[in-house]
Amino acid sequence: GVGMGMTAPVSITAFPAEDGSLQQTVKVSLRIPSQFQANPPCPSDESIKIEERQGMTVYSTQFGGYAKEVDYVNYAAKLKSALGSEAAYRKDFYFCNGYDPPMKPYGRRNEVWFVKE
Repeated sequence: GVGMGMTAPVSITAFPAEDGSLQQTVKVSLRIPSQFQANPPCPSDESIKIEERQGMTVYSTQFGGYAKEVDYVNYAAKLKSALGSEAAYRKDFYFCNGYDPPMKPYGRRNEVWFVKE
């Protein structure tokens, strides 16, 4: 019963397949606004879960435009290539992040994050 508005980024946890494509399962995460952090309202929908994301260090790349799955996959591949074999990061998932409302046509910001191990 509490309206919280939209927060940024909208973060999608992507699970890559062996060939780099994304598996059908994804997890969409939204940040709970600051005023609700200490005591978040209980979701009325059973499929919505409250999770606390621990601090992390990420390798990141940024790009513009209206991001589609293919864009995130391509930029994840570019980030993987740029990091080479020396960087230690989680290979079983990565984050696809969008920062802008759908109605913003220009200057859009999207990021791919690999979580450092």
